[in-house]
Amino acid sequence: MNQIKLKRIGSEILQELSVICAQEAHDSILKMINITNVTVTNDLGLAKVYYTTLEDVDRKALTKDLNDETASYLRTKIANRIEIRHTPKLRFEYDNSIEYGNKIEHIIEEIHKEN
Repeated sequence: MNQIKLKRIGSEILQELSVICAQEAHDSILKMINITNVTVTNDLGLAKVYYTTLEDVDRKALTKDLNDETASYLRTKIANRIEIRHTPKLRFEYDNSIEYGNKIEHIIEEIHKEN
């Protein structure tokens, strides 16, 4: 499938998930996460949803809860909002990019202090 179309669909899913989590969700799990990115496979069978959280929680348990308990609920909500033939299954993964960026920044600061 066209990569531009896949990015557009991923962007739409990202936007809708963000609105659902921020404004409409009654579940405490959804209130504590921030959606950072969504990538969609070529066949639209799977959408990887990358998230972060500001609260100190067990990431593995949170990811398991999101994938087991809330993914089907969110998929149904998205299917009602976005007009595509097949709504992809959602798989949540924790986004480590912020922590990685902070680690690199800390290393750079240490190098500058040594000089």
